[in-house]
Amino acid sequence: MIEVKNLIKQYGNQRAVDDLSFSLEKGKILGFLGPNGAGKSTTMNIITGYISATSGSVIIDGNDILQEPEKAKKSIGYLPEIPPLYPDMTTKEYLNFVADIKGVKKPVKENMILEIMELTKITDMADRLIKHLSKGYKQRVGLAGAIMGYPDLIILDEPTVGLDPMQIIEIRDLIKELSKEHTVILSSHILSEVSTLCDLVMIINKGKLIVSDTPENLSKHMSATNRIYLMVHGEKETIESVLKNIDGIIHIEFEEEKEDGYITLTVESEGSIEIREDIFYGLAAAQCPIYELKVTKKSLEDIFLELTKSEVEDDDQEKPEEYGEIKKEENQ
Repeated sequence: MIEVKNLIKQYGNQRAVDDLSFSLEKGKILGFLGPNGAGKSTTMNIITGYISATSGSVIIDGNDILQEPEKAKKSIGYLPEIPPLYPDMTTKEYLNFVADIKGVKKPVKENMILEIMELTKITDMADRLIKHLSKGYKQRVGLAGAIMGYPDLIILDEPTVGLDPMQIIEIRDLIKELSKEHTVILSSHILSEVSTLCDLVMIINKGKLIVSDTPENLSKHMSATNRIYLMVHGEKETIESVLKNIDGIIHIEFEEEKEDGYITLTVESEGSIEIREDIFYGLAAAQCPIYELKVTKKSLEDIFLELTKSEVEDDDQEKPEEYGEIKKEENQ
């Protein structure tokens, strides 16, 4: 459906996008992550043809966005973080305007507008001026405009920003529904949203691809550690003494010590070493019974922070002089 090859965007001496490549099949949702200034918006603007790349290519449904922009753009629907709405138009007038711009044929235009309003749940707002709509409804109108013409590829930049919890749930459900017929690229700072919605997650930093994988497999790209949560009855000093004598444990973090002697803690160990039996027998011998023991998975937030942090640290070691002074870049 979409293939990005060796994409580079250069601004003077600074690379906003640095040799980025990825592909996405039809019917999949790609979560596009990165800290502010990572190059996300620049990449999406290149994919949509809004700006050109310095080098590299973007192929959408077999059409190069640079060589065949008209054909390629027919396959794209784009919702920027701030929807490009006309406040003095009614909802239906705006969608009619968007349909004309996208070249929707008159015999099917009216029905398509009605279908999309129903899909995005804005039918009741059809005759209301956009400037009088709430933020949630404005976001829906922008999304309706993005899917007008039923493009194969829908690109959403922070589609739930500023919405209340109920509106967020509704937009997420709508994105899931859209993925049945469309390919979706979703950029979001809400990592739980990405983890819930996306089939594939791609993390970039300083314009470079750090990792691309399913949400379930992302933890494999981190440092090889296991985390075990424990609730133990006993003295903290005794528990700590036992655990420190177990090979493979690299970190112990006590979380809470309750008045009745129950202590909760998290133990980290080297990924290739199984230590649960050693913990069980060691604490049992010290008469510190275990009331709860479970292996915990790192959240997408943990993964994101570790991967982007390690990338920054690597860059600092390679280029100490260049990063002595922070260069301000607009949020990409």
